[in-house]
Amino acid sequence: MRAWPTGGLWRHRDFLKLWSAETISQFGTQVSNLAMPLVAILVLDASAFEVAALVTVFFLPFILFTLPAGVWVDRWPRRPILVVADLGRAGLLATIPVAYVTDVLTLLQLFVVGFLYGVCTVFFDVAYQSYLPSLVEREQIIEGNSKLEISRSAAQIAGPGLGGALVEIFTAPYAVLVDAVSFLGSGLFILGIRNRQESHVAAAKEQKPSLWTELKEGLRFVLGNPYLRAQAGCTATANFFFSVGFSIVLVYYVRVLDLSPGVIGIVFSIGSIGSLVAALTARRLTGRFGVGPTTLGAAFLEGPAMLLIAIAPVAAPIPFLVVSGLVTGFILVVYNINQVSFRQAICPERLQGRMNSVMRFIVWGTIPVGNLSGGALATWIGLRETIAVGAVGAGSAFLWILFSPMRSVRAMPTAPMDVVAEPASA
Repeated sequence: MRAWPTGGLWRHRDFLKLWSAETISQFGTQVSNLAMPLVAILVLDASAFEVAALVTVFFLPFILFTLPAGVWVDRWPRRPILVVADLGRAGLLATIPVAYVTDVLTLLQLFVVGFLYGVCTVFFDVAYQSYLPSLVEREQIIEGNSKLEISRSAAQIAGPGLGGALVEIFTAPYAVLVDAVSFLGSGLFILGIRNRQESHVAAAKEQKPSLWTELKEGLRFVLGNPYLRAQAGCTATANFFFSVGFSIVLVYYVRVLDLSPGVIGIVFSIGSIGSLVAALTARRLTGRFGVGPTTLGAAFLEGPAMLLIAIAPVAAPIPFLVVSGLVTGFILVVYNINQVSFRQAICPERLQGRMNSVMRFIVWGTIPVGNLSGGALATWIGLRETIAVGAVGAGSAFLWILFSPMRSVRAMPTAPMDVVAEPASA
C-alpha cells in the first residue's frame, strides 16, 4: 500500500511547494478575513459604512494597479514577485497587533494597512495565476486548479471557526497575527521552488515594447475574445452585487441576528463544506456536462443562494445561513475552477500576466464600487434589505453566459487560441 499518491501532480515537487504555500496562506487569510472587520466593529466601534469602506480600501488597488501589474508580471520573473508580495503582507499585518498592544491602533491604520495589503495582493494574484501554466503542463492546469481549490475550501471550513475562536480567546488584533505568520510560511515555500525557467522574461527583454503597447495587446486579447468577454461580464456582475450584500454581512450577523464571533466562525466553516465538495467533484462535473453548461449552471444559482441570508429569521437564522453557505461555496468553486482553467488554457505564455490582469481589473474592479454601494444602501434602506438587493442582482449574472458562445463549450482547450479561434463545442 502506497503512503503517497503517484498519479498526476502528486509527484510534481515544484507544484507541491506552490500548493503548500497557498494552503498555509489560505488558512491564515480565512482567520484574517474574519478578524480584520471584527477589529473595526468590536475594538474601534466602526459603523456599517466604515466597515464597508474598509473592505473597499482593500480592493481599491485592483482598480489602480491591476493593469500595469499585468505588464510587469509579463516582464519580470514571477517567482520573486510572489515571495516579495507574501513577505510584504506578513509585515503589514504584523503592525496591527503591535499598534493594539501599544494602544495606538486607529481606524486610519486599518485603512492604510488594508490598502498596502491590497497592492501586494494585486501583484501576488496576477503573478500566481500566471505562474501555474509555466509550472505544469497545459493538460494538468485543471487538475492543478482543483487541488488549489481543495486547499482554499479546506481553509474556508476550518479557518473561520479557528478565527472566531481566536477572536474570542485572544481578541481580534492578535488573531490577525496568525495571518501574518501564514504569509511568512507561504513565502518560504515559494522560495524553495526550483523551476526558475520562465520563457516570457527572455521574450520581453528582446521585444522591449512600451508599457502602453503591451497593455493594449492584453486588452485586445480579452475584449476581442467572445468567451473571455462573457466570463468577465458574468463574474463582474456577480462580484458587484455580492459585494453590495457581503460588505455589510458581518454587521448584519452581529447587530441584527445577534451572533457572536465564535458562532459566526462556525457558520462560515460549516457552510464552506460545499466548497470542499466542489473542489473534489468539479472535474467530474465538467467532464459530465461540459465546461460551458457547468459554468452556466453555477452562475444561475448564485442569486438564490444569497437570498437565503436575507430571509433568515432572527429567531432561527442558523439553518438558512448554513444552507446558503453550502450552496454558495459549492457553486463558486465549480465556477472558478472552470473559468480560471479555461482562460489559462487558451492564453499564450507571454500574455498570461496581461490576460489575468485585465480579467482581474474587470471582475474585481466592480468590488469596491459594490462595497461602497452596500454601505450607503444599508444606511438608507437597512441591512437585511441591502442583502436582498445584492441577491437579486447577482441572480442576473448568468445571462452573460447564456447569451454567449461560452454556453456551448464542451471540452477544456489543450492549446492556446487567438481571439477568433473557437474551442471544442457541442
